Amino acid sequence: MTTPSTKTMYSFFTSLHDLLLPRPCLACGRRLSPGEGVVCSACNLHLPRTFFWIDAYENTMARMFWGIMPVEKAAALFFYEPQSAVTNIVYSLKYRGKQDAGEQMGRMMALEMKESGFFDGIDLLVPVPLTPGRKRERGFNQSREIAEGLSLETGIKVKEHLVVRTKFTGSQTAQNAWERRENVKNAFETTKRTNLNGKHVMLVDDVMTTGATLMSCGGKLVEAGAKVSVVTFGFTAS
Repeated sequence: MTTPSTKTMYSFFTSLHDLLLPRPCLACGRRLSPGEGVVCSACNLHLPRTFFWIDAYENTMARMFWGIMPVEKAAALFFYEPQSAVTNIVYSLKYRGKQDAGEQMGRMMALEMKESGFFDGIDLLVPVPLTPGRKRERGFNQSREIAEGLSLETGIKVKEHLVVRTKFTGSQTAQNAWERRENVKNAFETTKRTNLNGKHVMLVDDVMTTGATLMSCGGKLVEAGAKVSVVTFGFTAS
């Protein structure tokens, strides 16, 4: 569990970094003030929050899993729309090499969601894995970075290798929900001797669109005996 001294040191080094190397707001580009995360206060005020975590058992996102995969709780912090501030944040992490943004995104998610009890009862945080090739190409797994930020604020451990991605399915942008589910069928496998009986794991990803990837990955965790919840930074409402 994260100790007070750990958080104090994190805050100190973050403030020192901001002084020496000012960071831009990933939404508008303005210089961030000390204490601001990935976005400035002005942008943060207007970002489209879902508030799904207030009713984590029955919301638009949770209902997408019904009849396909048993899910305990599901929530995203923001609605994700093309060419929006939220899109800029996610693209900065995934495609512009802003690896440290992932941790800040995770911390932001945890700070807003945890007071509702959304993380209560969760034993492990499990980031959706990338194939080794995609991870080498990007240099990191964005879901892992977000999970680390969640862990810093909640004290819940990150467990990265319970499930692995066995095939790369390519871009799914132009595919409908059925096509996406077919595309990622059997794309994940649990590692040998993975036993999650009695464990409540939270699957972590950057954005949920149709939920196909989360359903495919989460289904393997359910097969291993886990109760599964889902959290993402963004959610596509279409």
